[in-house]
Amino acid sequence: MPDNTRLALTLKSVNHRYLDLQFHLPNGMDALEVQWRGVLKKSLLRGHVEVRLSVSRPNDEANPQWNSAAIGAYIAAFRAAALEHGLKGEPDLNVAFRLPGTWTAESSGTANDPATALENEAAECLIPAIEALNAMREQEGAALVQELRQTLLRLQNHVDELAGLRAGMQQAHMERLEQKMRELLADLPAGMGSLDGSRILQEAALLAERSDVEEEMARMRAHIAHFEGVLREGGEVGKRLDFLLQEMAREANTTLSKTSGIASRSLRITELGLAMKAEIEKAREQVQNIE
Repeated sequence: MPDNTRLALTLKSVNHRYLDLQFHLPNGMDALEVQWRGVLKKSLLRGHVEVRLSVSRPNDEANPQWNSAAIGAYIAAFRAAALEHGLKGEPDLNVAFRLPGTWTAESSGTANDPATALENEAAECLIPAIEALNAMREQEGAALVQELRQTLLRLQNHVDELAGLRAGMQQAHMERLEQKMRELLADLPAGMGSLDGSRILQEAALLAERSDVEEEMARMRAHIAHFEGVLREGGEVGKRLDFLLQEMAREANTTLSKTSGIASRSLRITELGLAMKAEIEKAREQVQNIE
């Protein structure tokens, strides 16, 4: 590579569900994209990764070199097309100089093709850049794991408090259903019969049992424990954690639907349900940054 040429390769990554590679390469070096895609796919699993390569030639800026062959080919093609179609006009050099490959870097210090030398030099920079990116992502990942563990702790506390209110929820459901059934029976026209008190209590107890959140809380605890185990295991865990959080969100939604309309301690129950959903949603956003 000529002594006056400098390369700058940067890799920038932000969260993304899949691996999305975006390349910004200098004119004439587009062939690197095909080669580098394979290398990057072996080293990165997820993320929106921006690959930017720039070439600066300080000494060439004062005396830029233009590609005579490329300009000549453009002019010849323009005139040939105009002649073939019987059109008048002359080629515009302003357009020609904006075409890819019309500017070159010529240096007496490079006997071989300068473009090949630049590509080889750039390829040597790619692996160290990937290693530096992965090292930074590992540091960010460790910090994210700590944040996720704090989120799990808060979520567990919400589940424990909600489970402690379970007995009161069942009793409130039963009282509400019993009252509703008595009101409906009282509105029956005369002669249509009635149900005895024991049957009313039996039906109310059955409906209250169906509204119990014990199973949801048990599954939520199991998901939290599984989530913690996956974090300890490490490796490619991003998609597994995202799936677990989807399951947690489903349990939180079911819990809220079962506890709606309860008069006893209803405000606190709703607060806990919404807090659980907020923690889960926050964790889902963070998990997108983990491979």
